[in-house]
Amino acid sequence: MRQHETDVFRLTLSILQDPSEAHEATQDTFIAALKVLSKYQEKSSLQAWLFTIAVNASRSWLRKRKVLEKLRNALTVVFQFETQKQPTLEESVIQNEKETAIWNALNELDEKHRMVMVLRYFQDLSSREIAEILSLSEGTVHSRLHTARERLRDALTGLQRD
Repeated sequence: MRQHETDVFRLTLSILQDPSEAHEATQDTFIAALKVLSKYQEKSSLQAWLFTIAVNASRSWLRKRKVLEKLRNALTVVFQFETQKQPTLEESVIQNEKETAIWNALNELDEKHRMVMVLRYFQDLSSREIAEILSLSEGTVHSRLHTARERLRDALTGLQRD
């Protein structure tokens, strides 16, 4: 549990955008994993198995509160974790505008396309791992990623000036 807790939490936070709910979903993930531990098959990676449970636990939380818009806030938190240097005020404003535009475009995607983008680009998972977590073929994952990137590119055409 300690080995995968941070990764599971980051995944649930990416999906739920609420630290409190992400902690709950992380706990739900490990409780559910312990309940079905005897069914775990070593042919899949433990992380992928836990991520599958975490995605399902997160979806349950989303269904309970019926508010998908909070994804933007959680992913913004993830961006802040990855920031290495202190930006100037102007850089912060520009970055916030870009992040807002990206999140707005990402939120316009349907769940199946948004989910593969989150898993690929915010969790750095491979297409194989995403396919395993979402119970899809790798080809479907590639297709959804391609479609999502095209839709985001179209939505963000004017944002590419640095």
